[in-house]
Amino acid sequence: MNKITILWVDDEIDLLKPHILFLEGKNYKVITCLSGREALEELKEIHVDIVFLDENMPGISGLETLNEIKVINNSLPVVMITKSEEELIMEEAIGSKIADYLIKPVNPNQILLSLKKNLDHSRLVSEKTTANYQQEFRKIAMEVSMVNNYEEWAELYKKLIYWELRLEEIEDSGMFEILESQKTEANQQFGKFVDKNYPDWFNDKDGPVMSHTLFGQLIKPELKDNKTLLVVIDNLRYDQWLSFEDTLNSFYRKRKEVPYFSILPTATQYARNAIFAGLTPLDMEKKYPQWWRNDTEEGGKNLFEAEFLKAQLKRLGLDLKWEYHKISSLKQGKQLSQNFRSQKDNDLTVIVYNFVDMLSHSKTEMEVVKELAANDKAYRSLAQSWFKNSPLLEIIQQAQGLGLKLIITTDHGTINVKQPSKVIGDKETSLNLRYKTGRSLTYEQKDVMEAKDPKKIFLPNINVSSSYIFAKNDLFFAYPNNYNHYVGYYRNTYQHGGVSMEEMIIPFVVLEPR
Repeated sequence: MNKITILWVDDEIDLLKPHILFLEGKNYKVITCLSGREALEELKEIHVDIVFLDENMPGISGLETLNEIKVINNSLPVVMITKSEEELIMEEAIGSKIADYLIKPVNPNQILLSLKKNLDHSRLVSEKTTANYQQEFRKIAMEVSMVNNYEEWAELYKKLIYWELRLEEIEDSGMFEILESQKTEANQQFGKFVDKNYPDWFNDKDGPVMSHTLFGQLIKPELKDNKTLLVVIDNLRYDQWLSFEDTLNSFYRKRKEVPYFSILPTATQYARNAIFAGLTPLDMEKKYPQWWRNDTEEGGKNLFEAEFLKAQLKRLGLDLKWEYHKISSLKQGKQLSQNFRSQKDNDLTVIVYNFVDMLSHSKTEMEVVKELAANDKAYRSLAQSWFKNSPLLEIIQQAQGLGLKLIITTDHGTINVKQPSKVIGDKETSLNLRYKTGRSLTYEQKDVMEAKDPKKIFLPNINVSSSYIFAKNDLFFAYPNNYNHYVGYYRNTYQHGGVSMEEMIIPFVVLEPR
């Protein structure tokens, strides 16, 4: 293993001999220079891992040398060492992206600590993270086999996301594969849990908050004390929300974050309509047949969200000044951002933002997006990049300036589908890859959650003999006709409609302006 090489630049280098001997005793290689100019010449000829740079030297100063070093190698860590504690020098050095700042006289342990912090940091973090996950592994494995209520499932899913994000940071592929297998096992058990308990959630007053109860239980109480911006980002997974959170911290502080559960199917026409109507799909069909569209019917399935919301607000006795906006393009987002101050007098402004949904569908249809979002880490990164540069963030910044409370939530998540499951249906069968409804369905029973009597889970019967099936785990439905082409086209794409933690356990977040 090569020694770590330090370039130490100081016009009084002879006085530092004890420090250099100390570092060489710790197996570091130290190259010395008496001036900034000499150091710059050395850096053009040799590789070093870190530079210790005296600020006050004859000839070109430490700050001037620092700027020249960054031109040669912008990523090379530089530790500034100075006798001065002047604020101006510190600000200039920090603004030039120094790795550390030490005040003379320095002792050998200070130098060693700076080296560890800057060169061994990633290794130390990696070792600590790996050790911590190894300790947690057994605990998670036990929890997966013992979890028996929805609260524990939500906590377990959040714990798995936490470790996924931590292990991604250290890029330990071995540990990450182990975590992936734990997630797969957890989803298998979650599918069994939902299959067994889901129908009871509708009749249990202590059941989870679900799509159709979200507004009444979680949103309504937040509308009493402040003007509010409610943002529903379609298809937003819990891990994607966590990737957005840091960006929001400059403008908003989080007051509440609770997971809630999407209804089945985890599809926009069911789950999002249920949020705005405050009703199950079965009740929407009965009460508002003019606004509800079943899978096999012509026309858009989410064209009446504002009407559903108006009816729900009236039913809840909420006399509010409110507006509803649906954003499905960059142009629409920019227009709303430019005119957002017009919303300042509203008690409630509702925005449905469709970008993440478009992203998941683009991944299916566009090869370039398949490349950019090849796995969950890349998919998260792409969504985060969009958010940081989106009109939505501009709108949120304006909302903070107006003092609006901010609620962020979603209708359902998505899962990266890997394995096909054969299904056969007639021409009236619905087209979604993660759920099917129709009269004559033939399928692999072990791969699905069945609803032979849809009314038991508050879904409408399209026909008298219609049933629903929901794909479990990371499966997607494929017809036998043209099977290989179909499987190749849809494998490793993001889909929703079925039963998985990623699709069903989703965030509800309340934030206050800073």
